[in-house]
Amino acid sequence: MKSLHSKVVTITGAASGMGRALALQCASLGSKLAISDIDEKGVEETAARARKAGAAEVDVIKLDVADRAAIYAWAKRIEEKLGGTDVLVNNAGVSLSCSVEAMTDADFEWLFAINFWGVVNGCKAFLPQLKAKPEAHIVNMSSVFGIIGVPSQSAYCAAKFAVRGYSESLRQELALAKTKVRVTCVHPGGIKTEIARRGRHYEDPLGGKTDTATAAANFEQAARTTAEDAA
Repeated sequence: MKSLHSKVVTITGAASGMGRALALQCASLGSKLAISDIDEKGVEETAARARKAGAAEVDVIKLDVADRAAIYAWAKRIEEKLGGTDVLVNNAGVSLSCSVEAMTDADFEWLFAINFWGVVNGCKAFLPQLKAKPEAHIVNMSSVFGIIGVPSQSAYCAAKFAVRGYSESLRQELALAKTKVRVTCVHPGGIKTEIARRGRHYEDPLGGKTDTATAAANFEQAARTTAEDAA
C-alpha cells in the first residue's frame, strides 16, 4: 500500500496519544477515518481536529474494545457507512503495575480484555472486509514489553507478548492463503502518552508501593519519544 489517500483507516484508542497522532497524520493524507475510544470526549476532539487537518470523512464512536459484540457492530457500521476498512490499527491499550503475587485476578483480566482480546476482537471483526479489498493492512500495537519481561509488568508483558505471537501467526496465515492483507506488529517503548495516567498502578518495578499519579509522573519523565514521532 503506497498511499492512504481516500483509504478508510480504522483506529482504536484514538482519544489521545499515538491513536490521536495517527488519526491526524492520516487525516493530513486525505484518508477517511473511523475512530473510536472509550473516552468519548477525547475521541470527539480528535475527530474535530481530523476534519480540520483534511480528512476526507470522519466517523467517530465511543467504544470499549473489550466488548466483542460492540466491535462487531462497529465493523458493520463502517462497512455500511464507509464501504469497509482498508487499514485497521488496533491501538487501544491500558497499563497496570503490580507484582505477580499481589495482583488480583480482576486487574489481570481487565488488562488482558483490552490489550489482548481487544486486538483479537478487532482482527476477527474486520478481517472479512479487509480481505475483500484489493490491498489492506492490519497494524497491531504490541510494545517493547512484548519482547522483554519487566518487574511489576507481568500482565502487560503477557498481553503484549501474546499480541506479538498472535500477529506473527496471523501474518503467516494470510500470506499462505495468498490474501492481499498484510500485518505489522509494532513495539513502541517510552512514548509520551496518557497510558500510565489512565492505568492502574500499585507497585513500582523495584517492588515498592506506588500510585497512579506517581507512576504517571515517573513514566512521563522517562519517556523520550513523542506520540507524533511514534505515529
